[in-house]
Amino acid sequence: MIRVVVQDAPIDIAAEHAAAEAPGAGAVATFTGLVRGDDGVTELALEHYPGATERALETLCHEAVDRWSLAGATIVHRVGPMVPGDRVVFVATTARHRGAALDACAFLIDRLKTGAPFWKRERRGGDARWVEARAGDDVAAARWN
Repeated sequence: MIRVVVQDAPIDIAAEHAAAEAPGAGAVATFTGLVRGDDGVTELALEHYPGATERALETLCHEAVDRWSLAGATIVHRVGPMVPGDRVVFVATTARHRGAALDACAFLIDRLKTGAPFWKRERRGGDARWVEARAGDDVAAARWN
């Protein structure tokens, strides 16, 4: 099962984890990304391109399911304004064995950073700026080619 959700509501980790479990699976690997307060960040606002963002995330999930023979892949991603400590993204992969689940989970989080149309704006006090892509994200995504 593939499940992709882009939402402005907080992510319920317990509910998402329970929904990711599948009959016959031996492992569920998860990743939860949090808003960091680095360098005085008081707000992170994410924007996306509705429809295109979900399609890009679904394509990544299908790639992971096919590559690791997963029973399921889930991506839940927040958009809108968030503060340090808020959950930004939840990724879950379900497989017969832990190795496939762990590798697929790492693949999805690495690839969604560069392969889905999201735009980030950080606010520090009264000053806001758009966040540029990081070279390290490209390196992490490229390791899966």
